[in-house]
Amino acid sequence: MTRPTPSTTPPTAPPHLGTGGSCTLVGAGPGDPELLTLKALKAIQAATVLLVDDLVSDAIVAHASPTARIVYVGKRGGCKSTPQAFIEKLMLMAVNEGENVVRLKGGDPFIFGRGGEEVEHLRAAGVEVTVINGITAGLAGLTSLGAPLTHREHAHGVVFVTGHAKPGDAGTDWRQLAATARDAKLTLVIYMGVSGAATIEQELLTGLPADTPVAVIQHASLPHQRHAITTLGELHATITREGLASPSVIVVGDVVRGVALAVQDADAAPLQARRAG
Repeated sequence: MTRPTPSTTPPTAPPHLGTGGSCTLVGAGPGDPELLTLKALKAIQAATVLLVDDLVSDAIVAHASPTARIVYVGKRGGCKSTPQAFIEKLMLMAVNEGENVVRLKGGDPFIFGRGGEEVEHLRAAGVEVTVINGITAGLAGLTSLGAPLTHREHAHGVVFVTGHAKPGDAGTDWRQLAATARDAKLTLVIYMGVSGAATIEQELLTGLPADTPVAVIQHASLPHQRHAITTLGELHATITREGLASPSVIVVGDVVRGVALAVQDADAAPLQARRAG
């Protein structure tokens, strides 16, 4: 299915439905429709208006009512995107028209999904918002490889961090994070980090060994998922060689070591990108 270009003009409004509208932020999970929660599924089916992120799969949108208005409001780095302020305006407009609005977001609404900004905007306008969590790609990606994010022997905690700073922001202090991850035995899960992988690698190497195992998972949970198992010292080279791109998550830490050993045992060859499953 070919998706329409993200909207930048409001859709034609239906007849006024009066007050009593509602808004729910729904996490669609990493892509596999079977990873939706039951609560998320019920919300999608009950929606009269769905504002859909670019990373939400067509199989998930297919659960919407045939009478629902579906508005694609994609936001992808390097692509034409719907402005955030415009999305928030659409949400508020539809609620005021009495619609049952679902803001359908990839992964979890509150993990790098700008859900917090949307909730703040709606609450400031007097609209209460319900939030339904979804499985985030950082969890689903590594789980698909049979590895945990935490482990009593290898990782005492996990940090979810963005590799993409907003304009004017200095972004993550990777050197400090590397030292903390080393000392506290933490797994690092990096979202939106592929384009900045060279810098991330260089900065993390100030505190973590070059042989620290790393997994890069693209299109987590989907049939076309790809992944590469490598080391921190080879992160950027591996991404470039294997042609891995967004949307991908990068997982750094000793929890990946078991996956690396399994790949080596199975292939008896240098680590390489392989299709999941």
